[in-house]
Amino acid sequence: MKIAVIDLGTNTCNLLVAEINPAEYRILHQSKQLVQLGDDKIRTNEISPEATQRVLDSFSKHSQIISNFGVDKVRIIATSAVRSAANKIEFLDYIGEKTGYVVKVVSGEQEAELIFNGVLLAFQNFEIPAVILDIGGGSNELIIMKNRQMLWKESRTTGMARVIKQFKISDPILPAETERLRKYFSEEHKNAIEKCKQENVKTLIGCSGAFDTIADIIDHVNPGEKQRTMQEISTEDFFFVYNKLIQSTREERLQMKGMDMVRVDLIVPAVILIEQLILNTGLETILQTDFALREGVLSGIITRSTF
Repeated sequence: MKIAVIDLGTNTCNLLVAEINPAEYRILHQSKQLVQLGDDKIRTNEISPEATQRVLDSFSKHSQIISNFGVDKVRIIATSAVRSAANKIEFLDYIGEKTGYVVKVVSGEQEAELIFNGVLLAFQNFEIPAVILDIGGGSNELIIMKNRQMLWKESRTTGMARVIKQFKISDPILPAETERLRKYFSEEHKNAIEKCKQENVKTLIGCSGAFDTIADIIDHVNPGEKQRTMQEISTEDFFFVYNKLIQSTREERLQMKGMDMVRVDLIVPAVILIEQLILNTGLETILQTDFALREGVLSGIITRSTF
């Protein structure tokens, strides 16, 4: 059976096509379209007409790919920007009317669970304590796991599209602005930081988004060129990239090998969040994976659970 999963996020609309049977799965295609649900209207928790049109355009492009692969089943989920939108009912009705697609809006807790299940597909035999971090446009999910069991999870509306609308970020970012973001992330994610300390977590699993870009910059490859189930990022390499990004202008970031244009504005606050998590918890190991929410939905289809 061929499955398509569309993840309608705050910044991008992501597509995964996979073939499954009772014993295994095979990923056939991955791509994304920029939708920017987190445009200026995110301040008032609205989805703008312009963003709605971008979603329709992205669905049209994804639909062509889905058709080309002869997909049997399509699952579409929406996350932070849609679930917090005051006009989400009107938006979902309009999208359904225009495309025929049914979009399922997941809660923050459900999103964290899906991310966890996606990571488990990548880390088949992983037993030591770890914190999973998925940095999104609208929300960030942190999950603490041990022995392949979820011990704790949180979803906070501290995604990078919201952050760049809420905070002044100069070009390049100023030290005072960096410090303001450090304090903000440390306070907003204080429960996760404390839980990491309690569980003696020393490993960070970073999935999708910013972590993909960090790995691409380190590997000096174009965005999407290298698919990774799991790759270790040394703390030395992370802080090298961190300092490079913190000191860069937007134009300089656009010229960096590995920089995804989708993340050129979001990557600076993202690495500040990662830095604070490392420094506040004493994390020693960083593992990057492409597997996250879409793969979690795929896992649910394979196991015939809710999703």
